[in-house]
Amino acid sequence: MKFGVGQAALRKEDVRFLKGTGQYIDDIQPEGCLFCHVLRSPVAHADLTSLDATEARNAPGVRALYTWDDVADRLQPITCGLPIVAMGGPEIPPVSQPHVAKDRLRYVGQPIAFVVADTLDQARDAAEMIEFDFDELPVVVDAKAAVNDGAPLLHDEAPSNTCYDWTSGDVEQTEAAFAKAVHIATTPVRNQRIIVTSMEPRGIIVQYADDRWEAWVGSQGAVGMRNNMAISLKVEPSRLRVHAPDIGGGFGMKIMTHAEYGLAALAAKDTGKPIKWIGERSESFLSDVQARDLQTTAEGAFDAEGNLLGIRMRSFGNVGAYASTAGPAIHSVFSMNLTGGMYRVPTYAHRSTAAFTNTTPTDAYRGAGRPEVIHCTERLFEAAAIAMDVDPVEVRRKNLLTSADAPHTTMGGLTFDAQDPNRLIDEAMDFSDHAGFASRAEATTAKGKIRGQSAVYYMERTGGAPVEYSRVEISAEGKALIRVGTQSNGQGHETAWSQILTDNLGLEWDDITLAAGDSDSIPYGGGTGGSRSLIMASRVVKLAAEDVIKKTKPVAAEELEVAEADVEFSAADGVFSIAGTDRRVGLTEVIAKMGGVEGVGEVDTIANTFPNGCHVAEVEVDLETGEVTLDRYTMVDDFGTIVNPLIANGQAVGGLAQGAGQALMECAVYDEETGQPLTGSFMDYAMPRADNFPMIDAKFIEVPTPSNPYGVKGCGEAGTVAGIPAVTIAVRDAIRRAGGTPIEGPYTPLRVWEAINKKAA
Repeated sequence: MKFGVGQAALRKEDVRFLKGTGQYIDDIQPEGCLFCHVLRSPVAHADLTSLDATEARNAPGVRALYTWDDVADRLQPITCGLPIVAMGGPEIPPVSQPHVAKDRLRYVGQPIAFVVADTLDQARDAAEMIEFDFDELPVVVDAKAAVNDGAPLLHDEAPSNTCYDWTSGDVEQTEAAFAKAVHIATTPVRNQRIIVTSMEPRGIIVQYADDRWEAWVGSQGAVGMRNNMAISLKVEPSRLRVHAPDIGGGFGMKIMTHAEYGLAALAAKDTGKPIKWIGERSESFLSDVQARDLQTTAEGAFDAEGNLLGIRMRSFGNVGAYASTAGPAIHSVFSMNLTGGMYRVPTYAHRSTAAFTNTTPTDAYRGAGRPEVIHCTERLFEAAAIAMDVDPVEVRRKNLLTSADAPHTTMGGLTFDAQDPNRLIDEAMDFSDHAGFASRAEATTAKGKIRGQSAVYYMERTGGAPVEYSRVEISAEGKALIRVGTQSNGQGHETAWSQILTDNLGLEWDDITLAAGDSDSIPYGGGTGGSRSLIMASRVVKLAAEDVIKKTKPVAAEELEVAEADVEFSAADGVFSIAGTDRRVGLTEVIAKMGGVEGVGEVDTIANTFPNGCHVAEVEVDLETGEVTLDRYTMVDDFGTIVNPLIANGQAVGGLAQGAGQALMECAVYDEETGQPLTGSFMDYAMPRADNFPMIDAKFIEVPTPSNPYGVKGCGEAGTVAGIPAVTIAVRDAIRRAGGTPIEGPYTPLRVWEAINKKAA
């Protein structure tokens, strides 16, 4: 079927984006709008000893100004919205983040005051009039250092700065496995802190009327943002309506509660005017939740034949100054039970400690813990291959699950229901010409450079929130509007959901549109996160389509003058017919007779899926400068059934770009003595660009999962999960081949040059 599932249909939404007719938050400006500016902490840790905003309140154009005293009783402090104790984890301390600082400043960029004025310049000028004083305190920015005796304490409620300390797996069984091991491989792994630099900064426009707020927010889920804002405002969710228009990237960060949203809503109520706050790029480096920041020691026990006996990991995660919306879950319940990936892991023990530090809070970022733990797993197999002097591909192949193992329930409680790793490895080896590496390496050496390679096997868990809802409204004219609770922030939802509806109803492609996110239009929705959108939306849109058929079939039977049981529907051409005859009537004809119809689909079940695959990377390293060139990259992925190969490829390559960015250049750096961020702009924080990449060779091997009707597995984060270890291990291989000592990333030219020239002991 043209435009149906499996077709590489061009993205419908790209036409308006390319023409500049998309509608983002900053494109919206209600009449009489007021503008906001946030006064932020210039220091990482201090007692706020005085604060006087009198002059600022009386400054020209100022309509409202909020400090702690103004919001203490009106806004609920920001707390972790996903308590890990509910998922089998330990209690976390009752640490909450005020919307504006009370008497202690805990990270550079923390809001101190929120100024609302007729113009943005007036708000900025007034903020400079606020007088405040503080007594600086010692800082700690490293997670390991934070939990040591004598470290500066951030919160009285969190002794030793500990957010949680939790072990997943079986310690006793794992120790026994290590006791009988012939080979033990050990490696430190650093997943450095990353700044979430979405193309569109965060923003909100909000107005208040008739005892209700209406807001437009750069959000990954209108319903979820409505609920989060309701908590901040201490009101029922029904008192808010949240719209999510076009969103320019989110990567997890735009799900989370941030202080500016509640403050803007309060200002809208107090002033009776629409309020607009758009984050500036410079403040986004300080205010937006950041990511990763995990230090791990990974160990593997192997027998004489190279079979894995057990894995032991010790991790320290940095949640920043406060526990963000889902921050404590990232390196615990979201990832610890993925220890060992899709390998056959007889036993594991993974202890993870999360610490509060004087840094911006951290939270979910493309992959949300899965890239970190798979990076650790693949680095462990790299270390094992070196320690045992065996082929890195073969030690992986020996220990991976096979198709015959499905379904396989892991020690971490995951059930892999459809996988074929050996097939994917074989395909990747052939597709990448892995056997031709030696000749390419020789040619690279002739240029005065050194070539390194890697072949990694990744897996990740997708699924996210279990609830999802869709309503499909079809007018008498045959125009269909899809409403669903998961919002696009670049993934091509309008195209994919149209394909699924076409696949089920046979409607004209150009007659299908996707409604923007609107919390009033649907009763609930799980939002976009955890690569859940395709898995969940395909289910509810299909159910809504089936509901349309259920409602139209009796009318079709009337038109055909037969019993309903004698009528069948063909989605291929969108018609009802009498079985065995040529009598038929089109679905759109029936809907026209009815004056329109709507179908509803809803689910409330967890549908985890497990994308997996083999990625092969080759890099060239300049021995004189340390510059790394990603020269070849091959990905062979199992995303289950592919709804749109074009979109799936774009998602996989985009994920790789972020994974390679982390491996090669991205790193948020804080001064250890002052807590000042040293990477506060794009002058200091490097981002990958198109010219950092070769043409990517990509292939899909479809191994459908039985966990959902279409057999899809999700693909949005897979490239990041695989890209970090693939690029990292290739660079480390090159450094070793040059006689140097491998280091942790990011693999910037200076760091690589130093590693090469520091000869291995």
